[in-house]
Amino acid sequence: MAYIIERNHRFYVVAYDGIDPLTGRERRRWHPAGRSRIDAEAIAATLERSAARVVPVFGAPATLGAFLAEQWMPRRRTQLGQTTAHRYAWMIDNYINPRIGNIPLRSLRVEHLDGLYHALLTTGSRDGGPLATKTVYDVHVIIRSALADAVRRHLVDTNVALAAHAPRSTPRARQGPETWTASQLSQFLTGAAHLRLYPALHLAAYTGMRRGELAGLRWGDWQRATHRISIARSRQVVGGRSIEMPVKTRTSRRCVDLDPGTEHVLERWHRAQRRDRHPVDLGDPIFTNRHGDPVHAESISQLFDRHLARADIPRIRFHDLRHTHASLLVAAGTPIKVVSERLGHAHPGFTMATYQHLVPGMSATAATDFANLITTHRHDHSDQAGVHR
Repeated sequence: MAYIIERNHRFYVVAYDGIDPLTGRERRRWHPAGRSRIDAEAIAATLERSAARVVPVFGAPATLGAFLAEQWMPRRRTQLGQTTAHRYAWMIDNYINPRIGNIPLRSLRVEHLDGLYHALLTTGSRDGGPLATKTVYDVHVIIRSALADAVRRHLVDTNVALAAHAPRSTPRARQGPETWTASQLSQFLTGAAHLRLYPALHLAAYTGMRRGELAGLRWGDWQRATHRISIARSRQVVGGRSIEMPVKTRTSRRCVDLDPGTEHVLERWHRAQRRDRHPVDLGDPIFTNRHGDPVHAESISQLFDRHLARADIPRIRFHDLRHTHASLLVAAGTPIKVVSERLGHAHPGFTMATYQHLVPGMSATAATDFANLITTHRHDHSDQAGVHR
């Protein structure tokens, strides 16, 4: 609906655009038409015809929330991992739809998105406090991707998320060290040896496995004849349930060589599991809870955190055991390609870029070695020059 207003001998066409769900106020757009009422009437007629042509697409959802829930998210589930799909759906249900889900898809404006992001940044968390900038940006990514899909399907003309002021997070400085020294790791493992799930902590430290990979191990993955263990699956917590799924990437599917001490730890754990009458056939999980069910990946990291809180060593994350494993190997001179294969990285270059800075002495050693090499040859040439004189 459009109507004409005259102010100070100038005409304006005002187009009614519904109720803003963020403010509860009516939304109107003003179109200047100059000093001619005839021009104003022409603009109003054009707006009315344009509004009349905007008819719902057959089968198209009426609102943003309906589009996200009924069309976009079901398609995305087939393209995403289970954990990512669950996270997307949770953000839609808890951050997007309660605030702007009832806005008609074709009426969505940049102001709606800017208002959403501002609300999340100030009162978006569960306790009514600010939501992390990174989380709000992830919400923006979901909306931007969904609207891009709506444009491709001719449900809307433009992707208004491209013009929205989305917050971008900046890297946050980590508190404390990212890795332990060999002495600190040894101290932690010695103090944790009495824990029931100590074998999981030991295996993480000695192989660099991720917690989900540890939880996904089966007894058949341990190849005793070749002293290796295969990593072929992972267990992740999705919606509070432990779900088995493929490993993170193609290169994450790998075999890792085990040292005799680690195999001894696994052998003792195998006997303990059998003694507790937990299943230990080839297809059964290696790590279980006290009831014999597959252990949750989060239980392993929570055990690590509880024990670390009582230890007199620097605080790190469970995932930093993986960094510690890699950095100690690099410091010991292990070829980067070997370290990369143990961790399941896609390319040795990534391993080098990630862990070389954790060994500050390597560059200094290289500089000294190079200088010694050139000095030695200079002495040889000097001696030869003295002979020729």
